[in-house]
Amino acid sequence: MLRCGRIVTMLYPLLRNFFFALDPETAHGLGLSGVDLLKTVGASCLLSGEVPTDPVEVMGLTFPNPVGLAAGLDKNGEHIDALAALGFGSIEIGTVTPRAQPGNPKPRLFRVPERQAIINRMGFNNDGVDRLLANVSTSRFARSGGILGINIGKNFDTPIDRAADDYLICLDRVYQVASYVTVNISSPNTRNLRELQQDAALAALLGSLKTTQARLTDRHGRYVPLALKIAPDLDELQIQAIADLLRRHHMDAVIATNTTLSRTGVEGRANSEEAGGLSGAPLLAMSNAVVRQLAARLAGEVPIIGVGGIMSGADAAAKVAAGACLVQFYTGFIYRGPALVGEAVAAIARQRRD
Repeated sequence: MLRCGRIVTMLYPLLRNFFFALDPETAHGLGLSGVDLLKTVGASCLLSGEVPTDPVEVMGLTFPNPVGLAAGLDKNGEHIDALAALGFGSIEIGTVTPRAQPGNPKPRLFRVPERQAIINRMGFNNDGVDRLLANVSTSRFARSGGILGINIGKNFDTPIDRAADDYLICLDRVYQVASYVTVNISSPNTRNLRELQQDAALAALLGSLKTTQARLTDRHGRYVPLALKIAPDLDELQIQAIADLLRRHHMDAVIATNTTLSRTGVEGRANSEEAGGLSGAPLLAMSNAVVRQLAARLAGEVPIIGVGGIMSGADAAAKVAAGACLVQFYTGFIYRGPALVGEAVAAIARQRRD
């Protein structure tokens, strides 16, 4: 008899062809609705495949395996349980902002299928932190101790010199329900946001976040780790400065990397000139280079979560070999389907044994 998990391995290319015939944002919503339906009827195994158990401890948390879902797929935390049923070791939701906002005008999501890439300029579209918290409260995964990261950002109309206020509001609101909180200062789709990666601005932001984290730890009686998500479009001096600040402020992790403004690898392809951040296969080398540089400069003092360009198990293993303790993907999930989860977990386990 054909094993349940093998079905999606064979059928996903056909499903992908169907979804890729649709507008990308329409396909996104329809696909998540389908994952929810399968979870509801107890048929998630049609998508999930076999995922090995490979526990790893990072940030003081025990992850059942080192492969997580990156932020952006489930911005409002509406599909946590269904996505967790696919075998991810962790689910990161968001980016969420204090107030609901529509994001950038449509169209804002574009495929470059010949290069297994996506360009997006979503602009932190989300329903606001209160709606996200309501969704988390109904999630069995979150209530039963699953590793749930919550990715926080600033509203588009908050002046950059007041950005810290938005991050602190979100941190305060999500602290009690998050396993860890990711501070997103690296999206290219919110005006001036990446200015927060500059030395003085980042030092001030991290100082405020850590002070608030200490206060919330006392209030709630639990320590919730803080991770910083950075861009791939950084030179060596910028990476060194960020590494120094991560150590100085005792950040719990760094997530490397977000999407890139570069168009290397997609030149001349349809949609390649669209504004926004590029993700997928063309990002792998750039992201891995940042991971390697961070690993050399941090020397194990701050764990690295590697993201960007993971389209196969070998890519996930390469990210770990570069210095990551955990990996996440999103675009690879779109192109490869849920079978990539188990493939990545198995490849990382082999890489660590070897």
